[in-house]
Amino acid sequence: MKIFVAGATGVVGRRLVPLLVRAGHEVVGTTRSPERAQTLADQHATPVVVDVLDAGALTGALAEHSPDVVIHQLTDLSAEDFAANSRLRIAGTRNLVDAARAAGVQKMIAQSISWIYLPGTEPATETDELDASAPPYAGVAALEQAVGEMPHGVVLRYGAFYGPGTWYAPEGAIAQRVHAGALSLTPSWTCFVHVDDAASAAVAALDWPAGPVNIVDDEPATASEWLPVYSAALGAPTPPTARHAAPLGRPVSNARARDLGWKPRLESWRQGFAEMD
Repeated sequence: MKIFVAGATGVVGRRLVPLLVRAGHEVVGTTRSPERAQTLADQHATPVVVDVLDAGALTGALAEHSPDVVIHQLTDLSAEDFAANSRLRIAGTRNLVDAARAAGVQKMIAQSISWIYLPGTEPATETDELDASAPPYAGVAALEQAVGEMPHGVVLRYGAFYGPGTWYAPEGAIAQRVHAGALSLTPSWTCFVHVDDAASAAVAALDWPAGPVNIVDDEPATASEWLPVYSAALGAPTPPTARHAAPLGRPVSNARARDLGWKPRLESWRQGFAEMD
């Protein structure tokens, strides 16, 4: 198949492109940076320098390459700019869906998040309600609604990314906060997924039916559970326990993804943190 990867040089995209190429697909990858275009060429993909917020240029790119599938891995979080990321989810996704439909594309696979379910103690499944009061809700709702307009739209609700190039990498933003003593142990939930497993899920989703799928590892954990392990892996002191902290978030189930044939190589963040360089 010919696959158009939007956000091909992002943290997931740069792992996804080689997987698709090795599987025998013809890959077209977008980047906003001319400097990164050579990276895509080196991965045997066709680079396209385009800003998805430029609707006309994006429509032209999709029309020129006429892919079978579009994979949406766009984010704008390298500088922790949440407003920019929300704009990308809303306006960027809108442009991408419109351009894909104009080009006759039937299937889109898109990156969403799993930490937006209504709070609770039971593992959330894909049929559970999202939390409209959560700060990312507007962007996530707009993205998922737009992708749902595709004849065949798959939404990957990813857990918190960890691994090289993420906020949890040894040089990343979360690691810096741990070293600065800015985090504490709380009963709030996190569901993780290693970025390599996130990429493998996008490949698997080429064969999945439409709808949302949670992509998380097998061990949801509270900060009281994972943060001491993570701190130790960084060689940092264990953070203090927060007093009177209310639980936030919710554990998330990956049962549907497993039923569809995907499973994480790193089944627990414990293993992944232990492997950090």
